[in-house]
Amino acid sequence: MYTVISILILIASILLVLVVLVQNSKGGGLAANFSSSNQIMGVRKTTDFLEKATWTLAGVIFVLCLLAAATIPRKEVDQNKSAIEQQVENAVAPSAVPNFPTTPPPQGDNQQTKNKEQKK
Repeated sequence: MYTVISILILIASILLVLVVLVQNSKGGGLAANFSSSNQIMGVRKTTDFLEKATWTLAGVIFVLCLLAAATIPRKEVDQNKSAIEQQVENAVAPSAVPNFPTTPPPQGDNQQTKNKEQKK
């Protein structure tokens, strides 16, 4: 559901950008170049339509963003415990970590003499 709403937001955003680019600005804008649409509906009706389309698309994007926020997939968390408490409980105890020797075993003559002494 979240993916579908995200795609709809993207489509509405692209349409909004196109409608805003077509609108008349103080300098005439891109709408001045579309003479065929001006002849069909007239200049005033074209600007009214574009303004209504802009506000409608802005409203649609707003509503879709609210829906997207409501449908974001969330991970289930135990209601009685916070996430930090769960991490503490799942942590490995420090005493469970194996101890590694910090000094190397004796080598050479010392090892050989110890072996001889043990055989006796």
